[in-house]
Amino acid sequence: MDPLEPHMRYALLLAARGRGHVEPNPLVGAVVLDAAGRAVGEGYHERFGGPHAEVHALAAAGEAARGGTLIVTLEPCCHWGKTPPCTDAVLQSGVRRVVAAMADPFPKVAGGGVRLLREAGVEVEVGLLEAEARRLNDPYLKLLRTGRPWVHLKWAMTLDGKIATAAGDSKWISGEESRRRVHELRGRVDAVVVGRGTVVADDPLLTARPPGPRVAARVVLSASGDLPERCQLRATAREVPVIVFAAAGNDAKLTGWADDGCEVVPLPPGEGELSVDAVLSDLGRRRMTNILVEGGAGVHGAFLDARAADELHVFVAPKLVGGSGPSPVGGRGALRMADALAAAEFTAAPSGEDVYLHGFLR
Repeated sequence: MDPLEPHMRYALLLAARGRGHVEPNPLVGAVVLDAAGRAVGEGYHERFGGPHAEVHALAAAGEAARGGTLIVTLEPCCHWGKTPPCTDAVLQSGVRRVVAAMADPFPKVAGGGVRLLREAGVEVEVGLLEAEARRLNDPYLKLLRTGRPWVHLKWAMTLDGKIATAAGDSKWISGEESRRRVHELRGRVDAVVVGRGTVVADDPLLTARPPGPRVAARVVLSASGDLPERCQLRATAREVPVIVFAAAGNDAKLTGWADDGCEVVPLPPGEGELSVDAVLSDLGRRRMTNILVEGGAGVHGAFLDARAADELHVFVAPKLVGGSGPSPVGGRGALRMADALAAAEFTAAPSGEDVYLHGFLR
């Protein structure tokens, strides 16, 4: 094992503390070792527009950084943005070596930070725990690569795979601990997405309680534009943003929603429903990095049919309801088991009395 690996793993843990605070910027952590290899400074990117991880770590180390090593989870930036280039701070610190987990594909960096440091005589290595660093910043990397946000799918279901009874009752499937986790998720994403059916059946508020570091826009997908005249989303639209996507032509039905402060966006329909591709393109243009799709079954199915989901959060309650209640995923689905979507890095953990299943879609 590389002797610097434990320090890089710690830097990755530091970086994760910025989740929900720094997007659309990347999560970055840094550790400074003095010339004798002792940790003398640490830091992470704490908030969007604030100092980067390297600046915090080097400031904490002070003169002890001279002749030492900077361990950082992402290549130091070399351009002016909301803050000065991190390469300036690195050179001024006097460190002799920089070890980065991965290069930054952001066009204004893209190897430029490494090149500038090497030209100034600093020893630079890239690639220590790169896979872990890339996983940490998957949402940032996807937004850069595709212009679209990272898509989290979430649902709660019974042991027999139901998200409601045959009568439509769904409160509450999961327990308090699982609901707390969901609110935590809402508090670090840019949007929470549901379909018309969820608005009609549940009249949800879709806010994070208690609030998290981000205030997610509430997004409703309704190709028909047929939404209730009165509901919590419409009533609170001037307090927390609401975006309604409707098929072009049907958006005219939502004039009252627009008058109450909702943003109504007409989109071309896709096979009778809204185009998932068009929705994600619009949210990506808004620089949304993470979105949480909370359903219902039709919306989940549409995202999975479009191969547009990235991460799964599933809460299974120790309950059986039987009957003909709905399942969590609709849509066209797979006709052959060989075509089923497979989850990677799948884990199961207790969540109060429930089980929390988490994984990534290949």
